[in-house]
Amino acid sequence: MINIRKLEAELWESADLLRQGSKLTSSQYCMPVLALLFLRYAYSRYKMVEAEILQSRPMRGGRVMPVEPSDFAAKSALYLPKEAQFDYLVNLPDNIVSAGLKSKDGHDINSLGEAVNNAMQLVEDQSEQLTGVLPKTYTSFADDLLRELLRIFNNKTIDEVGGDVIGRIYEYFLSKFAKAVASDDGVFFTPKSLVKMLVNVLEPKQGVMLDPACGSGGMFVQTGDFVNASGYNANTNMTFFGQEKVEYNAQLCLMNMAVHGLNGKIISGDEANSFYHDAHNLAGKCDYVMANPPFNVDKVKAESASAAGRLPFGLPGVNAKTKEIGNANYLWISYFYAYLNEHGRAGFVMASSATDSANKDRDIREKLVRTGDVDVMVSVGNNFFYTLSLPCSLWFFDRNKNADIRDKVLFIDARNYYTVVDRTLNEWTEWQLRNLQAIVHLYRGEKEKYQNLIADYDKALGTSPSPSQGGEMKMWTVISAEAALQKQKAEAKQLVADAPRKDKKRIEAEQNALIADIEDTLETARQREWLVSKFGEEGQYQDVLGLCKIATIQEIAEKNYSLTPGAYVGVAEQEDDGVDFYERMNEIHAELAQLNKEANALMEEIQKAWKTL
Repeated sequence: MINIRKLEAELWESADLLRQGSKLTSSQYCMPVLALLFLRYAYSRYKMVEAEILQSRPMRGGRVMPVEPSDFAAKSALYLPKEAQFDYLVNLPDNIVSAGLKSKDGHDINSLGEAVNNAMQLVEDQSEQLTGVLPKTYTSFADDLLRELLRIFNNKTIDEVGGDVIGRIYEYFLSKFAKAVASDDGVFFTPKSLVKMLVNVLEPKQGVMLDPACGSGGMFVQTGDFVNASGYNANTNMTFFGQEKVEYNAQLCLMNMAVHGLNGKIISGDEANSFYHDAHNLAGKCDYVMANPPFNVDKVKAESASAAGRLPFGLPGVNAKTKEIGNANYLWISYFYAYLNEHGRAGFVMASSATDSANKDRDIREKLVRTGDVDVMVSVGNNFFYTLSLPCSLWFFDRNKNADIRDKVLFIDARNYYTVVDRTLNEWTEWQLRNLQAIVHLYRGEKEKYQNLIADYDKALGTSPSPSQGGEMKMWTVISAEAALQKQKAEAKQLVADAPRKDKKRIEAEQNALIADIEDTLETARQREWLVSKFGEEGQYQDVLGLCKIATIQEIAEKNYSLTPGAYVGVAEQEDDGVDFYERMNEIHAELAQLNKEANALMEEIQKAWKTL
C-alpha cells in the first residue's frame, strides 16, 4: 500500500531543498512550483482521458485517427499540445539549443525555462478559465534547478495512486508555503480542518456558492469533494463564484480549482474588493456562502461601503471625524447574510471578539439573532492557523431552519477538542470532525445520520476471526487497543534488537507501520467512546457541560445577545488524568538537566572549532 502522506512529505522535502540551494525566496518559488504541480496533474489526467478516447477511436487507412482538442472538451478535460506535456519537458536534452525548438510565437527556445514558459502559454490557450493565470517566469530558474524539479514531480508513484492525489499534494504544498511565506501571514490558505467543518455543517448539495474572500480556493475544493462524495458531480450540481482582491491569491485559487477538476468564475483586483463591490451581482441569490475573511480590517470608507449595499442591519460604528469604519467584521457578517436566498446557508470563520463586541456591533447582532436564522456557533481554540496562534469562531446561518429549532441556536465550545500536530499547530482529525458534525445532526433531529456514524465506527473497529477459528466478530475498544499497542511496541523492540544489521532498517520500518496502524485504531476507539459517552449508542441530544447547549432566542437576549459559546455551555469539571504532578515535575527537571549538559558539551566543541579556525 502506497503511503500518500510519506509521498507528500518526500516531494516537499526534495523541492524545498532545491529552493534552499537557489537564490529564490519562498514567495518567488511558490507560484512556479505549484504551477508545475498543476501541469503534472493536467498531464496525468490527459493520459487517462486519451486512453479512454483511443478505446473507441475510428481507424482510417489502417491507422487510428489522432485525438483532437474537441475530444477532450467533450469529456471536460484539458487538451495538451505535445510541447505542453510533462513527459515532453522531462525528456528535453540538457543542451536545449541543440534541439532547435520554437515557441508558439515562432521564437527560438534557448533554455529549459523558455520551454516551460511556452508550455504554460500553450495550456492557457486551451482554457479560458486559466488565461493569464499561469506563471511564465521560469527563465529566473537555473536550468539545472528546473530540470530537477521536473524530475521530482515526474514520480511514477503519482500515477499509481491516481491523478486525483495531485490535488492533495497541491494542497499540502500550499499549506507548507503558507507557513514558509511568513510575510503573507498565511492569508491565502485556510487550514483544511476548519474548511471541512464549514462544509460538513452546511452539507452542500446543489446550487450557487459564493466565497467573497476566496484566497486560494479551499472552500470550493472541499465543497467539490463533499458533493462528489455524496454521489453527485460538483461541476454539474454547483456553480462556484469567488472574489479575491489580491490577484496572486486568485491565481492560486484558479490553479487549485483546475487541479481538482472544478470550474468557477473568480474575479480579482480592485473590482473584487468586497467592501465596495458585489462583483457577481449575487445579493439574495446564493444557496451557500462560505468564507474566511480578513479579521478586524479598519479604515473602510463608510460612504462607499454604504453605497455598495448588502447591509440589511445597517452600518457598524463609523468614526465621525474620518468617516471610516473602525472594524469591518460586521460588514462581512452582514454581507454573508445578505447574499443568501430564502433557503440559503452560510458558514464562515470570524475573529472570536466578534461574538460579543459592543456598541453598533451589538445592535446588528441583536437584529441578526431575531431573524431566527443564526443556526450554529462554534468556538475554536488556538493554533489552528499556520502563522497565527489566535482563537476564532465559526458562524453558521440557515434561512430555512426546521420549525422546531427556528427560535434556537446550537452553541459548541470546541476549544479543548482537537489533535496536536506539532508545537504550533492543532487540527481536527476526520473522526473529530464527524463527531462535531454529529452534534449538529442531533440538534437538527437527524438521528439516522448519527447512527450511520456509529455504524462507520463499528465497521472501522471491527475485527473478524478467520473462518477456521470460528467465533463472533470482535470490536476493538480503547482498552484492547492500548494493550495491543504496548504488546506490539515490546515485540518491535525485541525484533529490531535481534535482527541482523543488514535487516534492521527494513524490520524497524515494518514494525513502525504496524504500530502506526494500532495507534490509528486506538484513536478511532477513543473518538467513538468520546461521542457515545455523551449521546449514547442511539443518539439522544442533550446539553453537555463545557461542550454544547441549545439556547433559545430569549436566553440569548438575557445575555445581551452574546453569541460566545462559552457563555452558554459552562465549564466542564476537570478530570484527573492520573499523572502524579510532583513525579512528572521531577522527570522534567531531569530532562532539562540532561539537555543543559548536552548543550554545554556542544558549546565546548564549538569553541574548540572556533579556536582552530
